[in-house]
Formats: sequence, structure tokens, C-alpha cells
Amino acid sequence: MGIKLVRFQQDDAIQWGVLEDELYIVNGSYRTLRDILTTGMEDVVTAKQTGQIVNQSDITILSPVTDDANIYCQGTNYSAHRIEAGFSQQKPPYNLLFTKAPSTLTSATANIVCPAHVRLLDYEIELGIIMKQDVTEAVVVTDHNLKDYIAGFVITNDVSARDVQIVEQQWFKGKSYRGFCPTGPYIYLLEDGEIDYLERLELHLSVNGETRQQVKTDQLLFKPTETLTEMSSIFDLKTGDLVLTGTPAGVGLRLNAEILGIIYDNSIPYEEKIEAFYNSQKDNGYLQPGDVMHLEIKSEDGVIDLGVQENKIVQAVTIK
Repeated sequence: MGIKLVRFQQDDAIQWGVLEDELYIVNGSYRTLRDILTTGMEDVVTAKQTGQIVNQSDITILSPVTDDANIYCQGTNYSAHRIEAGFSQQKPPYNLLFTKAPSTLTSATANIVCPAHVRLLDYEIELGIIMKQDVTEAVVVTDHNLKDYIAGFVITNDVSARDVQIVEQQWFKGKSYRGFCPTGPYIYLLEDGEIDYLERLELHLSVNGETRQQVKTDQLLFKPTETLTEMSSIFDLKTGDLVLTGTPAGVGLRLNAEILGIIYDNSIPYEEKIEAFYNSQKDNGYLQPGDVMHLEIKSEDGVIDLGVQENKIVQAVTIK
């Protein structure tokens, strides 16, 4: 069984812990996820024997991924989601990669603030993988050596302002508002042999108790082996970086040739585009203030369980 690594705040102190039957403090001072993965694993492994037990009702859970990490994302990486996003279901000839700002990171229980001007706020459950080592040159990642590059798994939600992302054609901007990447509640650090569960995990997201997304990771089009190999040929990766592997079908976004034609027509004023897009999307179950998202990722046999995310949508306060 792997290790559930938790980051939390107790009074004014931010600490790391290991969650089993109790929550055990990790001895030592580690500011970032990178720090604890590179120099603190002995303290993590021995936390149950050496660490103080924490009363979980006295703490605030934080994102276990810290804001020094890069957040890399894959787009349209499940066939059914490709269809609802206006693409063909076949695996495309290239991997769609983008990023989110580190300030999007928030906890598994935090409220998600919908910006005042955003009318089409969407959810995207994704399996997140945590980098285990620095990669500063091109490497070939295979099923055999994948365990050397992935430290663990984590639940992530790639919250997206679709009216910004799609109409303005700015993925980074539409996905990078503060708090738009709930992560956790913990990172599941893999033990030997558990990397094989990567394609045997079940993702489930509901809104107000209604199932919206459900899929198994064996349906990923570009596997992490392909993705990490390609990434390493382009840029450096560092220990503690977060890679989101893509979301399945069931999001609010629905695109077709007609609405895409309007969006890509440079002769149409922005104001007309945004209204046409909103009218095409408004009945698709986008998030509203008061909605509660519930996310789980686990293996069918229960060996790997990444916990539960539960985040409420709140409206931004308009400053006059």
C-alpha cells in the first residue's frame, strides 16, 4: 500500500502529514513538495513511527502540490470528450498541451470563486500525476521505466471559464483564475508495483449528487509514457511538477461546426460572438453559485483510493 501525503495548516503552521488510520506529522521542515520528495522521504516513510498524531478536526487541508510547481495539462485526451468538444473521436496526430498558472492551486475543500464576468463555469475531473525526478534532456519513457518518473497520483479539477477560453481562444487565461485547480486531498505516493494501476483507475464527478463524468483511465488516448517522452524533448520537468492527463466526457461544453464557425469568423464582432456562444451553451449544466462538486478517483479493487474532493461554487464579490 502506498503513502497518502497530506499538506495542512494547524494554527499558523503549515505542515506535512501521512494519513493512515490517523494523521501523523512528518518530522522536519519542508516548504515545498519538491523539497519533501527530494530530501524528506525518509521522514515521510517513518512518520507513523516517529510523528505526532494530529486531531484532524483541528486542521485545514491545503493543496498537496505547492505553488513552485509547474502545472502541465493535456487537452481532449478521451475520445468521447473529443466528440463533445467538436473534434473527431480518433486519436489526433498531435498531443494538445497547455499550462495553468500555479496560483490556480487550491485545496480539496475550498470554495471556488466564479469571477463576476464569467457566465459559463465548467468542471473537468482529471487524474494528476506528480513528477518524481528532474528531467533536463530528452528521454524515452516506457511502461518499464515509468515508475522512475512518476512519484504518485492526485485528484485534480481543471476548472474552466469557457466564455473566456473558447470565445477569446485563450486556454491559459480561461483556465488560470485563482483557485481554478482544486488538488488533493492528498498525493498517493506509489509503492513498487502500483504504477500498473495507472490505466485501472475510475474517475467520477458529480454536481449536487448528479453524476456528470465517469470513466476509466484505460481510455486515455495519449498515455503518460508518450506524453512525458514528448514533454522531455521540448522542455525541462522538475520533481513535484503536476501533469493533468485530460478530462472525460460529461462537461458542460458542447461545440459544433456552426458555433465554431462563428467564433473563428474575424468579421463578427466580439459582442455578437459571446452572446451566440452563451446562447448555445446556457442549458448545458454549467456550474452556478451554490453548486457542490464531488470528485473521486480510485481503483475498482480499492487498493488505490485518492480520496474525495468536495468544492462549492461561490460568486465573486463585486467591488463598487
